[in-house]
Amino acid sequence: AEHMETINRETLQADFDAFDISEEFGFLLEEPLVSFIVTFSFLITIDIFCLYSLCRMSLMPVLIPNLLNDHRELSLAHLALGFISMGYVWQEGQHAPAQVLPKALAVPYWLISRRLGLPPILTYADSVLSNWKLRDPTGNMEIGNMDLIFSFPGGESCRGFFIVSLLVELAASSGIGALEVMHAMKSSDVAGIQNGLVKVTQSLKKMKETFKLMHSKFKLNLSPIFVSGWRDNPMLPNGLLYEGVSTEPMFLSGGSAAQSSAIQCFDALLCIQHEDETGAFLTRMRDYMPPAHCQLIETLSARPSLRDLILSCSSSDLCQAYNSCVSAMVDLRSYHLYAVQKYIIGPGNHTMGCPLRGVGTMLNDKGTGGSNLMGFLKGVCNTTKKALISERPSVPRENVMSFNI
Repeated sequence: AEHMETINRETLQADFDAFDISEEFGFLLEEPLVSFIVTFSFLITIDIFCLYSLCRMSLMPVLIPNLLNDHRELSLAHLALGFISMGYVWQEGQHAPAQVLPKALAVPYWLISRRLGLPPILTYADSVLSNWKLRDPTGNMEIGNMDLIFSFPGGESCRGFFIVSLLVELAASSGIGALEVMHAMKSSDVAGIQNGLVKVTQSLKKMKETFKLMHSKFKLNLSPIFVSGWRDNPMLPNGLLYEGVSTEPMFLSGGSAAQSSAIQCFDALLCIQHEDETGAFLTRMRDYMPPAHCQLIETLSARPSLRDLILSCSSSDLCQAYNSCVSAMVDLRSYHLYAVQKYIIGPGNHTMGCPLRGVGTMLNDKGTGGSNLMGFLKGVCNTTKKALISERPSVPRENVMSFNI
């Protein structure tokens, strides 16, 4: 047993390395840099909201990021340029967005994005997974000790939104049990599959409880225009031109929770199949995730179906573990739906840029109303419910372990 434990730990560590995740931090970037040693340091030291005028942009040098080699340096540069670019595009508000991103921003942003395998726009991975630091480096990762590297106007409300989102992602770290399920399936280890599902269930429950902090500790009064993208956006119907990069405008989606690597990993593990436009949209959102995270989702998706395995197995305990996990996912999505209805749609907060709002216009080109977002969230919640196994078919005992993985 001790030998098997060593093998399992070594296998899991190899997965952690391959998919750029960790047992402690999950999908979060571990210990993000907060400053540069080389020429990009001025992006950190100045007030980024002083950069949003055309005259200042024309005076900025076009920086070539050839001195940035470390992954964390590149991530910080992508984060900084993302916040500055979003501020520049939306500096005049939703009625007069910039049509062109100046080459001083566009060129280094494009080059850094290519090296990271990310698009040149502020993503969920930037603003949530990579955008954190500890006020007291010796303290714990708890809400009172967390701070952002970059933030938008909005004070504690904005800070709270992103930090709670980050802590929700941190709560997903125990959901690395998904990897345990994947490896247990290879050896037809029913107990291992069940134990992994229990860990994922616990993680999903913790994510929901952490999500509640957003509304219990912070008054949501967001002006989220700054995370709006330029795809399927009626305010930028022709996209955004990246000067010095392309002669044609680009069409890129803004950051949203649909880009959460953790949630899509759990969907893939549990074989939750989102269909038609919703499924296509969620698949496209993987282009906005770190490539290693996207690879993990695709690896889980390519495995034989866990749900089919359970349907072919007579273990009621395994079936219950699976249903508990799916139910926890339904609860998380239901609370997300409730929170959007109460705190975003209900108050009439249809201003551009809500970090939860980006999905709406991406899925529907008719407008930016909250009803589109609500339709999306209701759809993914209902699809998740359909994964529940209502009745376990009777299977002869001799077939319990006959599935091939």
